[in-house]
Amino acid sequence: VVYVFTECDFSFFPGFGFCYSVIKGPTNATVLAGSEARFNCTVSLGWVILIWLSNGNPVLTVINSQGAVETSDRFTSKNYTSSDSFTSELIIRNTQLSDSGKIECSTQKPNESSFAFLSVQVNGSLFIKNSTLTVTENKTVEIVCEALGWAPAPDITWMTNDTFIDKSRYVTQQSQESNGLHNALSILTLTPTDTEVLTCLADIEALPNPQIATVTVIFCNSTI
Repeated sequence: VVYVFTECDFSFFPGFGFCYSVIKGPTNATVLAGSEARFNCTVSLGWVILIWLSNGNPVLTVINSQGAVETSDRFTSKNYTSSDSFTSELIIRNTQLSDSGKIECSTQKPNESSFAFLSVQVNGSLFIKNSTLTVTENKTVEIVCEALGWAPAPDITWMTNDTFIDKSRYVTQQSQESNGLHNALSILTLTPTDTEVLTCLADIEALPNPQIATVTVIFCNSTI
């Protein structure tokens, strides 16, 4: 007797189930450093082994017969099984800048892997040296806002009394440190005609709201 097997026919042998596929792979995620990142990978029933890789390095293995094999406290998982599929949720705890990159879910079958990208961003510091500044009539001043230790470099904007200031009125310079973090220095030039509150805003995708720093410019009429 001669048996001819297709790929799915290998289930004829006990312990081998190759008639399965990735139904839905992970999706891209952007998170702040120190928080959790989560990725889901759903495969059809009959799967044998599922391996999660971060930038090409295996970080967690899920075996059908025994469950998850965790080698790091930072990479854990939760499993969900339905009537026709299995979902592995990879949980990356205390995310670090170095975790950014490709997150892959592999079933060890040729052409049966799926991947997404993780972007870990760093919320740095933001400050204006003076909280108040007194300016006399017809005097032009420069307000300096400094952002330190961000990733990626933040988008800097300015507001006055809750209204955005035109970008032509300020200049922003960026630099990168050896540790991969970015700094930004934004200089706003203005000639006040009244007392106003100036706000410097720094924003990155992972922040729910921009970080802000404010300064009150007190206008002093020279004729008084």
